[in-house]
Amino acid sequence: MEPVTPHLHPRRVTPLLVALAAVEPVIALHGPRSVGKSTVLRTFAASRDVPVIDLDDVAVRDAVQANPTLTASGQTPLCVDEYQHAPEILDAIKARLNQPPTLAGTAVLTGSTRQDALPSTAQSLTGRIHRINIWPLSQGELHGAHENLIESLRADPVRTLAVHPSSSTTRGEYIERITAGGFPLAVVRRDTDRNRWFDNYVRDSILRDATELQRIRQRQLVADLLDRLAGQTAQVLNLSKLSDSLGVDRKTAEEHLRLLEDLFLVVRLPAWGTTLRARATSKPKIHVVDSGLAARLLRITPAKMARLDPTVLTEFGHLLETFVVGELRKHVSWIDEPVSTGHWRTHDKDEVDFVIEFDDGDVLAFEVKSGERVIENDLRGLRKLREALGSRFVAGVAFSTGTRSYTAEDRIHVMPVDRLWRTVDLT
Repeated sequence: MEPVTPHLHPRRVTPLLVALAAVEPVIALHGPRSVGKSTVLRTFAASRDVPVIDLDDVAVRDAVQANPTLTASGQTPLCVDEYQHAPEILDAIKARLNQPPTLAGTAVLTGSTRQDALPSTAQSLTGRIHRINIWPLSQGELHGAHENLIESLRADPVRTLAVHPSSSTTRGEYIERITAGGFPLAVVRRDTDRNRWFDNYVRDSILRDATELQRIRQRQLVADLLDRLAGQTAQVLNLSKLSDSLGVDRKTAEEHLRLLEDLFLVVRLPAWGTTLRARATSKPKIHVVDSGLAARLLRITPAKMARLDPTVLTEFGHLLETFVVGELRKHVSWIDEPVSTGHWRTHDKDEVDFVIEFDDGDVLAFEVKSGERVIENDLRGLRKLREALGSRFVAGVAFSTGTRSYTAEDRIHVMPVDRLWRTVDLT
């Protein structure tokens, strides 16, 4: 698979941003560094003929910190890039909103840290700020497809299945997509250049962003924790094991884990369905934010992943799950409807890798299998969840690296992974 050129296709979050700017006073676009937040903001600002205040520029930052009220009193919408560098601007925006009339689209901000991690000043807009997460580029954004699998499954699972009955994507092509990931500046590189980019990305995140956020001194400990979390990607988080391997107490490990979450380097996928009659564990799963980054942290190359020895097959399974869950997380982020997501795992170790619950109680469930064939036992978790939910269970999908889409049994379907980025026309 040849390297791709990102941003040839519009980001799927852009229409959502435009729609929300018509009703929300302040919108904050949060996500990892280098995923394209600034590009989305600049495109939006250009459509409104307003400038972008770039707080990554030290001179601009100093001027804003010296005069936050003056900055916030300018044109509408106020567009601020990387606002976490001067969170006091939020107090100035709040003062502006307190002067009626409160206008929709007053400000659009971007930030590379979770808002909850910022000082108390950053919480001043609670109730007036709408947050949108922007993740690395999806496969559809990279290759020009309009992904709508979640919407189409919810509307008509049977029709969705019939639209693309077969796939020609090979295991080697899946490996290339997994190891490339979705960071715009990584996918355009190959081999050594891409590895160097990922290494620099991690180093800069820990040396600059993590230090700036918490003034930490244990940089090597944070780096070591990230490496170990990569080894646990797509697995139930075992914080005790992590703390023991690092030689630190559990509290320290938790604090540093939260720091990595604040920087969007890892994502905790919460346990879902703990109140169902079928007993479920309450422990989250951990995922590195991007499969390409995870592969690099594990020092796994496409050539190594192509081998068929047991260790590599296990690593491929975990990376494939992180890849699929990452794609589903992106799809959820641009749905203009509140949903809850998580993983479901019983005490008997039956599991479903990703669950989406809509506000009306409808549920879609997804399981990821790395083999070309899905055997009957692979569907146990989906069956158990279907039994627990009854009519709320709209559809369950077992993704595989095989070539066929088919219905395995009532409301449970098998699909190739590439169905994630193939458009379903239901008209």
